[in-house]
Parts: sequence; C-alpha cells; structure tokens
Amino acid sequence: MCLIFILSGISKESVRISQKKSELDKLSPLPSYALKSIKESLTLEWTYNSNSIEGNTLTLQETKLIIEEGFTVKGKSLREHFEAVNHQEAIGLVESLASKDYVLKDRDILDVHGLILQKIEKEFAGRYRTSGVRITGANFVPPNALKVDELMSELVAWANGSSLEPVIRSAILHHRFLWIHPFFDGNGRTVRLIFNLLLMKHGFPPAIILKNDRKKYYDALNAANNGNYSRLLLLVLLALERSLDIYLSALNNTYEDYQSISNIVSEPDVPYGSEYVGLLARQGKIDAFKEGRNWLTTKDAVFDYMKKRERKRKLM
Repeated sequence: MCLIFILSGISKESVRISQKKSELDKLSPLPSYALKSIKESLTLEWTYNSNSIEGNTLTLQETKLIIEEGFTVKGKSLREHFEAVNHQEAIGLVESLASKDYVLKDRDILDVHGLILQKIEKEFAGRYRTSGVRITGANFVPPNALKVDELMSELVAWANGSSLEPVIRSAILHHRFLWIHPFFDGNGRTVRLIFNLLLMKHGFPPAIILKNDRKKYYDALNAANNGNYSRLLLLVLLALERSLDIYLSALNNTYEDYQSISNIVSEPDVPYGSEYVGLLARQGKIDAFKEGRNWLTTKDAVFDYMKKRERKRKLM
C-alpha cells in the first residue's frame, strides 16, 4: 500500500479532529441523559444512511417508525423493513464489543454480517462467499473465493497489529475489506460497522458516510484500488468530524453557532461567496459538517481560515 498518498493533504483535518477528540475526552464521563439522546439520533442516522447507500428507499422518518415503533410502512418491501431492523441490531452488537481492550476477530465479522442478512438471506448470513463475484461500476475484480478465508485472516491480523493511527488504519481496513469482498451480499453495510468498531474502540464516535455522499464514496474506493487513499481518508475524516461536532455542540450548547453557508456569507464582514465556502467545507479546510444536503459552519471557522491564509501569504 502506498502510505504517501494516505498521508498527503489531510494534516489540517487530522489536527482538528484530534483537538475535538481531546475536547470530548475532557467532558467524560458524559451525562447519561445527553449521551442517550445523541446515541439514539446517530444510530438512527447510521442505519438510514448505510442502508440508503445500498439502495434501500426508506426515508429517515420511515426508518425511525420501523425501528422505534415497529410500524409497517405502506409501499415499502418486507426486505427494506428487515434491513432497517437488522442493521440496528448489528449496531447493538458493535456497541457491545467496543472497548479499549477489544481485539478484532474473524468471528465477530461473521456475526455482524449474520445480523445484517438475518431474515433476508439466511443461507448466506455469516458465511464467506464460495464463488466469484463481479461488482457493477468498480474498477477491479474481487479475488478468487478460495482465497477469501486467508485474505480476511491476514486483514484482521494487520488491523490488530498495525501501528498506524486509528483513523488511518480503519480507513485502510474499510477499503481492503471491500476489495476482498468476502460475502455475496451485505459487504458495504458490514464494513461500515466493522471500521467504526475500530474507531469506537479508541473512543471516537461512529463516522457515518452519508447517502448524499454516495458517489464520492464509491469514487474514493475506486481511487483506493489504484493506491490513492487520500480521498477515502478525507471522506472518513469529514464524517468523523461531523459526529464529533454533533456531540460537542450538544454538550456545550453551541449548536446554534453553526449556520448554513448562505447565512454565513450574507454577513458583511465575510468576503467569500457561498460556492467558495462550500468548497472549503467539502475539502475539509474549515470546521463544518453536513446536515442532509446542506453544510453548516461558523463565522469563526471562516475567519480562522482567513487568518491562516494571510499568515501563509506573508511568509511567501
């Protein structure tokens, strides 16, 4: 693997996330009432977005009704209902495993996958594939099924023994898992649970890849197939920062400081337009997070970027 690509262009985002992680750690132990509310919200988003990336058509509200109320949504397939319930149960397993002493095991991956496909494809649930597969839109062909067991064991051993930083390690595992493509179905949902298990082991909140970033996600995975991990790592970093911001803004009562980009640029002392600030947010150059299709940021984040840019200009 080419680690030069992995580490290029993401130092600012890594520093910002480390600072936010330290800030969250200082707030520990988190108030139980606040923690419960945030976790319920994030796990619902996690299930909705991860299933939506794979083609599930349930809305966020419909997903909530199925999971929390046991409702049946008219016009939606039974499979889509099971996908919502299954994923939520799989999150429960991941949360029960996550601890600082956790060591990743092949059995845990199979158990998570078993929950993802329970009541849907029982014959494949919790079992590695036994024949070849091809992935529509991908720029590679997964390895021979006879190699899956060995490759997965090697990947698990690498994940447990690597000295790379947790975020980088989890991003690489994310890609390598999907490159091996160990299951006939449910690979994406499973790896988005497993890579978050590694992050949660180190005290991070889950990094939720959003449905609206589906194309960027697949493009980043295809780039990683060619040795360039920078796009995937940036996507993971931004997803992780979004979750950290949700925790910190709720616990510090600062959520109201985050506004839509259109509101920020309407201020007379902000010299940038919406497109430029949006680009800075997408590239991870300012503190921002995504809600639906909209980016939220703060004036302070824009001003910090302006100050850093001015200092850099003076040094040139």
